[in-house]
Amino acid sequence: MSKKINNVAVIDLFCGIGGLSHGFVKENFKVVAGIDIDNTCKYSFETNNNSTFISKSVSDISKEEINKLFGKTKHKILVGCAPCQPFSSYTFKDGEKNDNNKWKLLYEFARLVKETEPDVISMENVSQLINFKKAPIFEDFLNSLRELGYFVHYEVVNCPDYGIPQNRKRLVLLASKLGEIKLISKTHNKENYVTVKDAIGKLPEIKDGEVYKKDRLHFARKLSPLNKKRIQKTPYGGSWKDWSDDLKLECHKKESGKSYPSVYGRMKWEEPSPTMTTHCIGYGNGRFGHPEQDRAISLREASLLQTFPIDYKFFDEKEEFFSSVVIARQIGNAVPVRLGEVVAKSIKEHLKQFK
Repeated sequence: MSKKINNVAVIDLFCGIGGLSHGFVKENFKVVAGIDIDNTCKYSFETNNNSTFISKSVSDISKEEINKLFGKTKHKILVGCAPCQPFSSYTFKDGEKNDNNKWKLLYEFARLVKETEPDVISMENVSQLINFKKAPIFEDFLNSLRELGYFVHYEVVNCPDYGIPQNRKRLVLLASKLGEIKLISKTHNKENYVTVKDAIGKLPEIKDGEVYKKDRLHFARKLSPLNKKRIQKTPYGGSWKDWSDDLKLECHKKESGKSYPSVYGRMKWEEPSPTMTTHCIGYGNGRFGHPEQDRAISLREASLLQTFPIDYKFFDEKEEFFSSVVIARQIGNAVPVRLGEVVAKSIKEHLKQFK
């Protein structure tokens, strides 16, 4: 096992269950704390990352708290992914669903950077943030970093290009007080993308509503009788467009419904999956149907497509009950662990220049 990186401390804002943090842990960084308002994430974050979870809104975190957590370490790294729903394509289609308090959290991120001036920062978010029309939030974020003397690099990452088995585009920003910084080079291309089959193809077969006895996370939601008929009539890689009219929803029979071709769809083994969302185990919420089995993907399958290790702990095994809705939300909200590793590797390569 590689040695821990000395004299470097990482704090993860909006940490959730620790997808981004775990990428840093796998690259041997010390994550001293994660901060998130969702206390349901505490067990998973702390158990898997040997770190401290602080249940608090980033808006209420002071520079004194951040500086105390960093301590006297040589290099301070502040990372995070502000809640991205306000900047998503769904929000762009329906401005009424926009939550100003959420997108303003990125300004709180900028505030903490200004007040604590860490050596390196990383911010990850949906790619639509660059073109967000409600406010010049990304431009303001960039300007605040540059005014503080940071060297800034950002790009839209196509996740399969880095070995993530998921068609997901994410904005990744790196900034450093020390000098020029950039992401590591792509590790994959279309010839060797990691696929759905690579990620979940060896898991045991289960039925809808069933929990695999040796893995409680390998659970698929029970389908209604009608949805059971629908998935049985959905061919490999198909969707609701392949159904007879008696199975289609009324909205899909209208012209406006044709703009959602992938809902009630099956994934394909030989391709990366669609983007995992907070509703990733719901058959009607996207192309979340299993490629072959007549069910939606399980929680375990969603976690693997998000590149969480198979031994990642999402709930206390001593507890008899866990909420599949809560865990699905946690998984969907997470930064893919592999993307966290890419960010961590990039920062590690950067810091080697300044030993």
